[in-house]
Order: sequence, then C-alpha cells, then structure tokens
Amino acid sequence: MAKIKDLTGQRFGRLTVLYDTGKRKNGNVVWHCRCDCGNESDVRSDSLVFARTTSCGCYRRQRTAEAHTVHGMARKEKTHPIHRTWRAILQRCENPSDKNYKNYGFRGIKVCDEWHKFIPFCDWALASGWQKGLQLDRINNNGNYEPGNCRWATPQENSRNRRNNRMITFAGKTQCLAAWVDDTGIGYFTLRDRINRYRWPIERALTEPVKRRKRKETYEKQRRDRGCGTGEFD
Repeated sequence: MAKIKDLTGQRFGRLTVLYDTGKRKNGNVVWHCRCDCGNESDVRSDSLVFARTTSCGCYRRQRTAEAHTVHGMARKEKTHPIHRTWRAILQRCENPSDKNYKNYGFRGIKVCDEWHKFIPFCDWALASGWQKGLQLDRINNNGNYEPGNCRWATPQENSRNRRNNRMITFAGKTQCLAAWVDDTGIGYFTLRDRINRYRWPIERALTEPVKRRKRKETYEKQRRDRGCGTGEFD
C-alpha cells in the first residue's frame, strides 16, 4: 500500500489542512480543511495538490460578485457600456441564436480565454483608453477578440474598418473611400464615380483636381443648350 503523504498544516490557496478525515474517494485521501473566511470543508488530496480547489467556494463567489458590482457596471437598472460591450462580443461569437453570430462566431471569430471573465476585460478596457462613446474595434477583421487585436475607436473609425469596405491602395497607403475623400478633398460621389463609373486609374482619380464651374456660367450654358439664349436684351 502506498504511503500517504501527510498534508496536515499545509496551505493550498485559502485552505489550511487540519486533519485526515479517514475517508477515501477515488483512491485519494479526503482532508478536512479550514478556509481563510472561517468555513470548513472536506477536500480530496488531488484537488488540493493540483490547485483545483483553493477555497471553500468563497473565492468564486467573490469574483462573481466583483464582476457584477465593479464600478457599478452590471446593476440591473443601468448596465455600464463596458459590461454591455463584453456581453455583446461573447454573444455574437458563441451564441448561434444571436442575430450577429453569422458575421462572427460562424466565421470562426473567437473571444480569447482571458476575456471570458469580465474583470480582465474591464481592466484592459480602462487601461487602453476607453471613453464613453467609443466602440470596440478589431484591427484585423479576421482576427479574434484579444488585447493585441483590439482598440477603442470612434464610430467613424470603426465603420471605416469594416470588412465589406472597399480598400483603395495608392502611394503605399491603404484605406477606404471615405478616408481618401478626407485626404484629397474630392467629393465622395465624384471620387466614387471616377473609380466605379468611369473606371479611372486610381492615381488619376485621387490626384486630378475637380473642375469647378461658376454657377452663372453653368446656368447660361444650360439655357443655350435648350435654345433659350442668354436671357439678355439686345
């Protein structure tokens, strides 16, 4: 018979072993332990040694309470935006019944193990620049929800990073059409038509100045085209 290792007096997490209960379960000694919170419980030796049990259950209850009360983020009457964001990414990635699952979980997008608990996600959010009104944005749209692939972005920045946007590359820079509008000062519809309708080369579409006619000249040209003259008296 194998010699039993005496664990009396040893600490495992929040548990201190008091004595051998004389019970055996699946070949393991069952030890009577006292938790730091004052509760006592019986725990198998393998659960102690391999850190599967580190408290009477108070640690899990504490973490659950923290997840629902930290910064008042999960009060039923008013859920904090960070908590709503956390729940949303888990739903869209792991709940097939969620309306957005087809664009996330179905495509293989996952939430990292660390963020399956709210506290680590909340800590990251506050440390990485979360502000009210910002949205969680994945830098690589085919990547997972994890610290190295996420950032807080404005709704405009987020919308410009969607995977269904057409990305345009010019002079070593790649961005969506709306961003090129900001850079070039060319109107959105003008730039869109140059590329999609008239099939201009990207370089020409992005660099050729827009020819602007004065309103009066345009009006008079339209009248002449319709045979109305200039509207002036001889």
